[in-house]
This record gives sequence, C-alpha cells and structure tokens, in this order.
Amino acid sequence: MARHIEEPGPTEVRDPFVRQELKRAAIWIGLIVGVVMVWQLAQPLLLIFAGVVLAAMLDGGTRLLGRVLPIGRRWRLLIISVLVVSFFSWAFILAGTQMVFQAEELRNVVQEQVVRIAAWAKTQGLTSQTFDTAAITSEIAGTLGRLTSAVSSALGALTSLALIMVIGVFLAIEPRNYERGMAWMLPLAYRQQFYETMNMMGHTLRRLMAGRMLAMTVEGFATWMLLSVGGVPMAGLLGLLTGLFAFLPNIGALISGTLMILVGFSAGTQAGLWAITVYVVVHLVDGWVLQPMVARRSVDLAPALVLSAQLLFGALFGVMGLILADPLIAMIKVALEKGSLESAERAEIAATSGLQQSLKL
Repeated sequence: MARHIEEPGPTEVRDPFVRQELKRAAIWIGLIVGVVMVWQLAQPLLLIFAGVVLAAMLDGGTRLLGRVLPIGRRWRLLIISVLVVSFFSWAFILAGTQMVFQAEELRNVVQEQVVRIAAWAKTQGLTSQTFDTAAITSEIAGTLGRLTSAVSSALGALTSLALIMVIGVFLAIEPRNYERGMAWMLPLAYRQQFYETMNMMGHTLRRLMAGRMLAMTVEGFATWMLLSVGGVPMAGLLGLLTGLFAFLPNIGALISGTLMILVGFSAGTQAGLWAITVYVVVHLVDGWVLQPMVARRSVDLAPALVLSAQLLFGALFGVMGLILADPLIAMIKVALEKGSLESAERAEIAATSGLQQSLKL
C-alpha cells in the first residue's frame, strides 16, 4: 500500500510561501492601523511634537549660553527657562493689560475699514451685492471657531500650553535618555543610522527655531518702531502681532500686513502709505536677509512647499497643525534626505564590492 505524503496546508506557518504572505499581510494591516491611530491621536501627537519643538528651542538657547557662561547644563537650562517664562509673563500680563483696549479698538477699526472697502467697491461697480456687516462678522467668527476647535476654551488652551512646556522641559533636561529609549526598540543594525538621523533632525530644528525667533524679534521690534515714527495708531500692538505672526511664514506676513495697512489708513492716507512702506521694508529685509541666512544654516524649504503644508495641516488639524507645519516638513525632509543618502552609500559599497570580485576573477 502506497504511503500518502502529507503536504503543508494553508495554515502551516513553516511553509515559506505562507510565512511570506503573512509578513505582507502584517505589513499592510500594521500600516492601516498606524494611519488610523495617527488620525485619531492627531491632537495629542501634535502637542507632543510641540513639546519637542520647545525642547529644541530651550536646548539651542542652553548651548548658546554655554559659549559665554561656563556653568553646568542644567543651570544654563534653568536660566533660559526662567527668561522664557518671564518674557511670556510680561507679554501677557503687563503688556496685555495695556493692549486689551487697543485690541478692541483694532477690531472696530478693521471692521470699519472693511465696510469702507466694500462700499467703495460697490460704487465702482465691482460688486452689486449689499454688504452685510453682521453676516460677515458671523462668518469670520464661525471660521475662527472651526480653526480653534482643538483649543476652544481658555482652560483648554492653558492646559495644552502647560503640557507643551512640561514635555519640552523634560526633553531638554535629558534628551539623550529619550533618544536611547527610542533606539532600544529598534534592531541593532539600525540604531547607528537612527542616532545619526536624530542628530541631524535636532541640529536642523535648533537652527530653524533660532531663525524663527530672530525673525520674530526683528520684525516685531522694527514694525513697532517704524509705525511709531509714522504716527500709525496701536503701533505696539501691531508690532507684537507682527512678531508673533512671523512664526508662520507666508500666511503670518499676509495677516499682519493686512492689519497694519487697515489700521494705517484709518488714521489717514499718509499713515496708510507709511504702513505700506513699513510692511514692504520689513518683509524685504526678512525675505532677502533673514530667511536666506536661516536657510543656509538649517534646511532650505521652498516657499510653495511651506505654504501648501500650512494650508493642508491647518485644514486637517486646526491652529496647532498650522503652527507646526513648518518644523514638521523640515523634519520629514531631513529624514528623507538621510534615508536617500544611506541608500546611495549602500549601493556604492555594493557596486564597489562587485567590481572588486569581478577583478579578482
């Protein structure tokens, strides 16, 4: 009687074909689950990344302070943290008490200027629709409400800010510990590449944030001083807003420039023309001097790429996505460039080895 030979079934894991198919299925399932988890946990992940950005800023300030003050790293980090907290306390408490009335005046001025522009457009025949101030105000409020849904309340905003500060400070205290903890979850063969990539990301992020802080300081202070010289109302508030919006390239400049020009023309034609001049001069200096200098020292991001990323992340994740779009794109670009460089080096090594073996034969 012939003996029947059993063959592996579809559930036999020892079969090479089954193992290969299971690996492929696991990769696709893991990818789908990862995308779903990232989508569901987008806001917490953005808060964590904001903490990473803050840690890079604190670490950069600590390193810079170490060049002139040879004391321990933790003491330097403490000094930088105290300076940051003191600045924000001054900006939101002392300066805020003086500018809260200007902020209300700014809202009224902008609304009046929009009404005048719409009336002028109607008299010129550019539009035949009746301008409804209440409807436009409601629409703007609704748009801002949708954009700020993640931090819709003051308590939520303060909680998010506190979490970002705590994460940033802890990461800045011992960055290497967290880096080694992440590397521990990777195979040994990939850990060296991971360390190199993280070093490149950290270096790029520090440079990028230093450039942002420089641009914010220069634009805010220059706008305040020049608008004050020209007699434009609310020069201090406009300078503060210009400095804050400078963190958002492209979009921030458009918002601050629009506010500046509207307020300028509310005080007369001469003040309006001066506001336009200030806007052009400040942003020409930023575009021709500051940004190229930052790009040379960090990562060169195309303006169209940055603007597209801001629109995309802003639409998907709200204000937090809009703010973090620039550093996110920079980190992705660094990772892709590092991966491409590693692939090119491996291909070159493989080609060199193959050539040497062929010469031996």
